[in-house]
Amino acid sequence: MNSADEDPAVDSAASAPSGSDIARRALEEARAQARANGKAVGRGNASPRRARAAPVRRSRGWSGPGPDNRDPQPLGNLASTIARSSGWSDKFAEGTVFGRWSAVVGDDVASHCVPTALRERVLHVSAESTAWATQLRMLQSQILARIAAAVGDGLVTGLRITGPATPSWRKGERHVSGRGPRDTYG
Repeated sequence: MNSADEDPAVDSAASAPSGSDIARRALEEARAQARANGKAVGRGNASPRRARAAPVRRSRGWSGPGPDNRDPQPLGNLASTIARSSGWSDKFAEGTVFGRWSAVVGDDVASHCVPTALRERVLHVSAESTAWATQLRMLQSQILARIAAAVGDGLVTGLRITGPATPSWRKGERHVSGRGPRDTYG
C-alpha cells in the first residue's frame, strides 16, 4: 500500500475544489439565478448594452450595417432639406414649375405653351396660338391639379393664359394717335 492513499491530509487536498471548479460553480449559480428572474442566459447572447435600440444619431463611432443619417444621401434630398431650412421652399417649387414644365403638364401641352411669370400665386402662360390659348383655358383645372401634384398645393392658385402678341403697327420713336395706315382702307 502506498502511504499517500492512507494519509487523510492528502485525501482532503485531493477532494478540495480547484480555482476553475469554484469559478464554474459560481457561473452555474449565477445562470440559475438569472433563469429564476426570467432572463435568458447563454453564451451567444448579446450583452445588455447591445440589446437596447441604437440611437438615431450617434456622436461618434462607425455607422454600422444599418442606415444612418451620416450615410451618403442623394443630392435632391440634400437640396430639399436646405431649401426647407432656409425658407426657400416657394422659390424652389417655382423653379420646379419653370424648369420641369414639360414633365409637370405633359409634353403635348408643353410643346404649345410656355410659362412666363408667377406673380401673386397666378401663373402666366403664353400659348403659341389663340386656338391653343382657348384649349388651355378649358384644361385649366387639370393643369392646376398637375401643378399641385408636382410642387404642392398653394403655390399656384390660378392661371392667366394669353395668346400670341398681335403685330404692332407702331414703328419708330414718334407716333400719331389713331388707327394709323389702316384708316384709309374703307
